[in-house]
Amino acid sequence: MRCSGIVGFLVVGMIALAGQAAAEGDASIGEKLFKGFLGCSSCHSLEAGETKVGPTLAGLFGRKAGSVEGYKSYSKAMVNSEVVWDEESLNEFLKNPMKFIPENKMEVPGEVVPRVSSDQHRGDLIAYLKEATAQ
Repeated sequence: MRCSGIVGFLVVGMIALAGQAAAEGDASIGEKLFKGFLGCSSCHSLEAGETKVGPTLAGLFGRKAGSVEGYKSYSKAMVNSEVVWDEESLNEFLKNPMKFIPENKMEVPGEVVPRVSSDQHRGDLIAYLKEATAQ
């Protein structure tokens, strides 16, 4: 009986470590997702001061949501949110933008608000954005 308790503890520990590794993400895969598969780059620039349909993502981490200087198309929901972008908030937003900040207006043709349903893809994308948006 005692042995099975130790094995169970080890299995739970291994699962937790595997989840941490996946959450860290692979920035090179995240870049491909941003520029290709997810199409984020069609609406968002990574260059400071360069806006497209969406605001620039330069300096994203640590910035209050809805606060890029000169970007005028934010929803009231985004501007009035108390969100400050970090790994956790970005993960929740990418998982379900309308649930995380109801009535925001991020849109993609054919899909009102895109979701990144894969935990691994979110981890990869966040890893890339941490590198690519640092100033």
